[in-house]
Amino acid sequence: MSDSSNSTNSAWGGRFSEPTDAFVARYTASVNFDKRMYRQDIQGSVAHAKMLAKVGVLTEQERDDIIRGLEEVRIEIERGEFEWSVALEDVHMNIESALTKKIGITGKKLHTGRSRNDQVATDIRLYLRDEVDAISGELTRLQQGLVELAEKEADTIMPGFTHLQTAQPVTFGHHLLAWNAMLERDFARLQDCRKRINQLPLGAAALAGTTYPIDRHYTAELLGFDAPTENSLDSVSDRDFAIEFASVGALIMMHLSRFSEELVLWASAQFRFVDLPDRFCTGSSIMPQKKNPDVPELVRGKTGRVYGHLMGLLTLMKSQPLAYNKDNQEDKEPLFDTVDTLRDSLRAFADMVPHLMARKADMREAAMRGFSTATDLADYLVRKGIPFRDAHEIVGKSVAYGVKTSKDLSEMTLEELQQFSGEIGADVFDVLTLEGSVAARNHIGGTAPDQVRAAAARAKAVIAQR
Repeated sequence: MSDSSNSTNSAWGGRFSEPTDAFVARYTASVNFDKRMYRQDIQGSVAHAKMLAKVGVLTEQERDDIIRGLEEVRIEIERGEFEWSVALEDVHMNIESALTKKIGITGKKLHTGRSRNDQVATDIRLYLRDEVDAISGELTRLQQGLVELAEKEADTIMPGFTHLQTAQPVTFGHHLLAWNAMLERDFARLQDCRKRINQLPLGAAALAGTTYPIDRHYTAELLGFDAPTENSLDSVSDRDFAIEFASVGALIMMHLSRFSEELVLWASAQFRFVDLPDRFCTGSSIMPQKKNPDVPELVRGKTGRVYGHLMGLLTLMKSQPLAYNKDNQEDKEPLFDTVDTLRDSLRAFADMVPHLMARKADMREAAMRGFSTATDLADYLVRKGIPFRDAHEIVGKSVAYGVKTSKDLSEMTLEELQQFSGEIGADVFDVLTLEGSVAARNHIGGTAPDQVRAAAARAKAVIAQR
């Protein structure tokens, strides 16, 4: 059927006395974007045909003819030989029409016991399940790169910040493992989300089930679903799983955006903490010295579109009565773009992160600024028997003196330090060095190099078990 045909759609045309307006046909069609689910649509149809043959609705020959025809359609699509028609509305009717042309009237029997409502709900779940697995793979690859780099940089000292002000010295490896901790939670959320995606709606038909003796558990087994959905009304109208995925995607992008912000800062001339690989940057058309961190900037920017898709999906569903409504056609484009944006952003980071180059000398020099070992001096005084609040005041006066004299605490003489407390002895310099500061935090979750290496080993073991 051509797009300009005056015929009604053969899937539902018997009820209508005039053809669909050509503009309305284009406006309501979804094939231009839902055709990306052709593999899942064919996969679901093959399983449905096998189930119908198992319960005696189709003969074995009809089943085999349908499966063979669907395989031929799949090959044509993947070769770029398939002609998609807007007049046939969606991926489902395009494939069913092509199947009927290939094998005749048997192709029309495939839709027995199902509706496009439960068919599209099944396709989306199959599609999203596949994409969650692919995204999980990219997330794992990024985590592997982070953990390996953290091991390599376990001894590299850098300033830790609060309020973007120098707070205490940490190690670059420790900072990288903080990113990994965020991603580990994201991975767990993805796997938990997958459990709710992996429920089979096929068999709910339009909204009330079917009178045919279908075996939904068999179909679920064939398609790798954990179980059939429990309620037919909910089955065809549920898009919670898509909203949940978009929510997880928004969290992942938020984390990537935070990483991006730090990389943009760190790669600047003002910080000079890291060098980004050239292949992930661009230059300026007018300023020849520029090396712009385009990938982190774009990831940071693309985060907003994923947030928008989450809000769009929530708004789409907020006032829909049961069961299926045409509104639900609007779920696919934001879902598809969320998938693409998330997968591509993770891929870019997974490719880039292992090749970050730490500017160790610049990091260390920055950690020397801002009196980053002040807390260590306070802890030292507490161990000498001074109450913490008094120690805090003593160190505050020491820092004020350092600001006045342009000296870091570690650069002051013992006599200079002792003017603030007679409890300070020569052993104070063991805690005022950057190395001494990070080494003293030698507990699980701490920034000591040995703890960083141990944490990286634990993270590797967790990732290896996936």
